[in-house]
Amino acid sequence: MESQHNLKTAITYLKGVGPQREQVIQKELGLFTFQDLLYFFPFRYEDRTKFYKIQDLKAEGSAVQFIARVHSVFESGKGRGKRLTARVFDDTGSVELVWFKGVSWVKKSIEAGKAYVFYGKPTVFRASLNFAHPDFIPYETARLEKAGGLEPVYHSSEKLNQRGLHSKGIQKLMRNLLEEIRGDVYETLPPSILQKFNFPDRISALMAMHFPKNPEELKQARNRLCFEELFYLQLGLLRAKKKRQDKNAGHVFERVGDYVNQFYAEKLPFDLTGAQKRVLKEIRQDLKLGRQMNRLVQGDVGSGKTLVAWISALIALDNGFQSCLMAPTEILAQQHYITLQEYAKGLGIQVGILTGSTGTAARRQLLKGVKEGDIHILVGTHALLEDRVVFQSLGLAIIDEQHRFGVAQRAKLWAKGKKYPPHVLVMTATPIPRTLAMAVYGDLDISVIDEMPPGRKPIETQHYYESSRLKVWGFLKKEIEAGRQAYVVYPLIEESSSLDYKDLMEGYAAIQRDFPQPKYQVSVVHGKMKPEDKELEMKRFKDGETQIMVATTVIEVGVNVPNASIMVIESAERFGLSQLHQLRGRVGRGADQSYCFLMSGHKLSAEGRKRLETMVETNDGFVIADVDMQLRGPGDILGTRQSGMLDLKVANLSQDQAMVKLARNVSDAILKSDPNLELPEHARILKRLREIGGPKTAWAEIS
Repeated sequence: MESQHNLKTAITYLKGVGPQREQVIQKELGLFTFQDLLYFFPFRYEDRTKFYKIQDLKAEGSAVQFIARVHSVFESGKGRGKRLTARVFDDTGSVELVWFKGVSWVKKSIEAGKAYVFYGKPTVFRASLNFAHPDFIPYETARLEKAGGLEPVYHSSEKLNQRGLHSKGIQKLMRNLLEEIRGDVYETLPPSILQKFNFPDRISALMAMHFPKNPEELKQARNRLCFEELFYLQLGLLRAKKKRQDKNAGHVFERVGDYVNQFYAEKLPFDLTGAQKRVLKEIRQDLKLGRQMNRLVQGDVGSGKTLVAWISALIALDNGFQSCLMAPTEILAQQHYITLQEYAKGLGIQVGILTGSTGTAARRQLLKGVKEGDIHILVGTHALLEDRVVFQSLGLAIIDEQHRFGVAQRAKLWAKGKKYPPHVLVMTATPIPRTLAMAVYGDLDISVIDEMPPGRKPIETQHYYESSRLKVWGFLKKEIEAGRQAYVVYPLIEESSSLDYKDLMEGYAAIQRDFPQPKYQVSVVHGKMKPEDKELEMKRFKDGETQIMVATTVIEVGVNVPNASIMVIESAERFGLSQLHQLRGRVGRGADQSYCFLMSGHKLSAEGRKRLETMVETNDGFVIADVDMQLRGPGDILGTRQSGMLDLKVANLSQDQAMVKLARNVSDAILKSDPNLELPEHARILKRLREIGGPKTAWAEIS
């Protein structure tokens, strides 16, 4: 069994550390215990398996290894210009090695006439090949230690280097550590899993991660530790989900009645897509089960999530229950309210709206209607969470863009259900890569609307450099003359809001020059405006009084103007991929062909170019989310607050998607056969789960 005491030992007690080195390791690397150090893995490996002859060395590519005998060593230069040069040879030729740093140490360590194994990057200096600062080890030592596998390279820093803790120094500590704890690392996976997937045992895998003999051994070790990490993450999430399902009973919505049928027969604006039907079927099954539904519906802007939410609310109504829809901003709440009122016409359904700006008399009237059950569906912002909002029978809570609401806020909403908490439907227009959703929201049920309603034309996206501005403006004028409207969006970067404001106002002035009044009317919206002024400008644009809306990213969420068919994004290279995709989704809402023009300077980073190319190539939010995850990593996509639970040491959610699915399937199968992990063969799993303490965030466990 693993001696937890030993792994929890402070690193100061490891041979070769001591109090001074301990301080710098803690400060620079955040490592405190033997266990922390054990999971501090190399970031790359140097291949020491191949040896070259001097005649085969070329001054290009990566570092190489060769065996040579020292012919002569001499020092030259003075002060800072001092250097040490060694001429070495093998049976095919000779080469020069040079050191500018650590001259006195190298001088003591290298002797003429002796053979060494050298490792370094060949370069050309004055038309001949040489090596600057190569590593070296006496040939005899290398032979005795059987050196020549994959050499680990660890992250270090200037302060660590000063204490002798460069990569080589950390390697030394790792060897001491592995010797010290070899008998204390227990196995966390059952024999059946190890055999089925041909995984090495845990201590072998950990040792091979630090000192692999060859690439194959490293690959097997990584696979095993990657699986283990993801397996316990999934297991924790699935158990949290099961616990919630067992604990939280819910209202049973058995019938689909008159409201749903009448809406289908008379009001449905267009046929539902296959994806919408599939998601509604999943919701319908959840609502029958007698336990609280907790479902996340993901779908791109314009994929028809609101219609799915509306039909779900009609099912609640058919079973005698009210619903509420909570949105993060007033604009968005207002927009949902207008949409739902449109759907509700002629069905005898009362939809109300409650936001911070609802007047006192209207609020009193509204709260009375909600309490007495006359208001069937209440749309609102955080105002819905106030204690004085009392429902007669709240059966369904719909939350738009859940990441904008904290756990405590959502829990307040749950408490508004009478006998049971309301069923929960969470909607997000931020596509999350499927594997990331599985790894993070694994305790919610996930539905994906991955199809657009018929008749929607894909938005045509083009990337233009500043030099093509006149061409873009000419196109804009043609479209405006044909009765369309356009957005021109400037980046908003918090740290330099004054600079952004300047960019925006300069852009606004330039557009007013290029699109002069009275022929063209231009609106402007930015973060420094009063809310009422912002609302007014948005309303003017929505009502068609202005043809161009110049804005910062405040329009990213919420404005729905079907007549706006052009989105120009200025300095597009300064936006993240998901933001570009969200902005593009503001157009393409009407029947006309829509366009998105990405304007950028000529100087683009490789990542900036990749983002813009991706936008031009695809309209698929999930493809974009996958590329975004590869570029930025999962933590950034979720926002730093939510990435804590993804403190993964080995697994990489962008690259290990197949492993996420495998871990999910295996953990699912184990819990189906042994829900409480009581079987003897699962004792190790239960022990490890208790030790880890389950997932940091159970999204569903919020009632």
